[in-house]
Amino acid sequence: MVFPDIKCQPGEHILLLGPSGIGKTTLLHLLGGILSPSKGEIMIGDVSLHKMRGRQLDQFRGAHIGLIFQKPHFIKSITAIENLLLTQSLSGTPLSKSQALQLMDRLSIAHKANAKTFSLSTGEQQRLAIARALINKPEIILADEPSSALDDDNCFKMITLLQQVANENSANLIIVTHDSRIKELFDKKIYLT
Repeated sequence: MVFPDIKCQPGEHILLLGPSGIGKTTLLHLLGGILSPSKGEIMIGDVSLHKMRGRQLDQFRGAHIGLIFQKPHFIKSITAIENLLLTQSLSGTPLSKSQALQLMDRLSIAHKANAKTFSLSTGEQQRLAIARALINKPEIILADEPSSALDDDNCFKMITLLQQVANENSANLIIVTHDSRIKELFDKKIYLT
């Protein structure tokens, strides 16, 4: 696949659009360092993602990139808040239970902090995945269909929160979506064809 050059200024928000199968999720995985490009380069600031490997890449990603996958994945044997604290721990960020609870509260899931993740509804799991992506105040937030499992009210709360947190941290926000509810909330759109 060949993707267009994408340059983001600090704090810029972008919506990636295009038909199913065009490679939007693949592009997001390249930007997040999950996949390596066969050609070209992924630069975050002055750091080349594909030149890092293993633990170095994992720590960089944990400290600088917040990922929201289409289907959230959690460690099921621990609670929702423990999943957030583990995210902080793995990135080397100081643990802050109060920060985790505050973020969960902003997403209307603080009452589920001590629940096991498998007991959460699909929408609650999606909001927890968003909290996990935001917990380390990343420079880049990458979201793959983050609103797909959310009702209208929670969809707009989630998009507003993503935009607010991105603005608070001068972070880039890049969202892949088919959700027509959020298209008008972004000025910059890139269509993959």
